[in-house]
Amino acid sequence: MKINIKKLLKKLLLIIFIAYVAVTLVKQQKDLNKYKSNIASVEEEIKEANEYKESLVSLKENANSLEYIEKIAREKLNMYMPDEKVYMDR
Repeated sequence: MKINIKKLLKKLLLIIFIAYVAVTLVKQQKDLNKYKSNIASVEEEIKEANEYKESLVSLKENANSLEYIEKIAREKLNMYMPDEKVYMDR
């Protein structure tokens, strides 16, 4: 009878070990899927940040140009050239 109990105990431990490994693998697969989706969203944020950076660099390069200064003066400060006539619609 002792032999049967030892065999039964070994089989039971083996089943428990296999179940533990299976549960661990499933959990790790769920974690991997979550991390992959996080990587995709972070990569998208990086792409958007790089595009924003490029627009800021472009704006910085154009900030000292006469065309940009004139555009800002007209649009935001309502300034005009000295010899220019301004007509307003009412």
